[in-house]
Amino acid sequence: MRCGCGEGSGAVPGGASAVVVRYGTNLLFQTACIWEATARKIGNVHPFADFAKTTHLDFLLSAAAAADYFNYKASHCVGLTVRLAVEATAVAVGQNTNLGILLLIAPLAAVQRIVPLRDGLVSTLDALSQEDTRLVYEAIRLANPGGLGGAPEQDVRDEPTVTLLEAMSLAAERDMIARQYANGFADVFDFGVPAFTAAFAKFGRVEAAIVDSQLRWLAAHPDSLIARKNGAAVAEDVQRRAQAALALGGLETPAGRAAGVALDRHLRSDGNRLNPGTTADLITACLFVALRENMVTPSAPFRWNVSDWL
Repeated sequence: MRCGCGEGSGAVPGGASAVVVRYGTNLLFQTACIWEATARKIGNVHPFADFAKTTHLDFLLSAAAAADYFNYKASHCVGLTVRLAVEATAVAVGQNTNLGILLLIAPLAAVQRIVPLRDGLVSTLDALSQEDTRLVYEAIRLANPGGLGGAPEQDVRDEPTVTLLEAMSLAAERDMIARQYANGFADVFDFGVPAFTAAFAKFGRVEAAIVDSQLRWLAAHPDSLIARKNGAAVAEDVQRRAQAALALGGLETPAGRAAGVALDRHLRSDGNRLNPGTTADLITACLFVALRENMVTPSAPFRWNVSDWL
């Protein structure tokens, strides 16, 4: 049965840049995952803030376990990539740490490196099949993400009858990851990547750029994971708090940073139920795009040195 494999395999042509030759897609995937998990983002796991059952090391091991399935020399279809990477992650850490990341980056990684990423992504999404849906549904059931409820159509517990693009489009109104499939990753390309690159140009550090873009994501879009676990009103309250932190200057002012620290305490106050996990997944996809498009390299300065942050 046909899978939405895109043109993810094949040798890098002689005219490709040195950066493309040096950094394989699997390294870019792993770098994006490590950067996102290591940045001191509000409400998320980072090196100085583990959850009760999930640690920073779990995310690093998950990135390593899944990375082999994002090598551009591999010939896996999108659905199979997600399914195999979820299984490898479960073996490595025994829990779901990266389902959203895998769903977002798998179609991006399937685009051949000689093809413009956004153009190639459209073709990859259009080529997704019913078999991709079946494999992704298997992956979702295995990962068993928090807040997973039923769906009126094409529920993940049932045998799918539509392509993965069609299935994601049905969920686009309630889930920001599904929305990316439906809109051609418009939020990633038109909002998230520019937010990260603008912040990197301003701060000169990857960590600060990630934290700044997280605040901007939260201010612009209620987090889907928070909404699934706690309801839309709670997610919208978090959105307003992020907007308030940005209105005070965000990372550029002591008042804005203090508001960010206060929001971090709020998000962690109830057993981490307000973890903005979907936003973290979207940021990881943006980092992968920025790395793949050579907007930033794995060797870019990372650590943001400021005395009044997390």
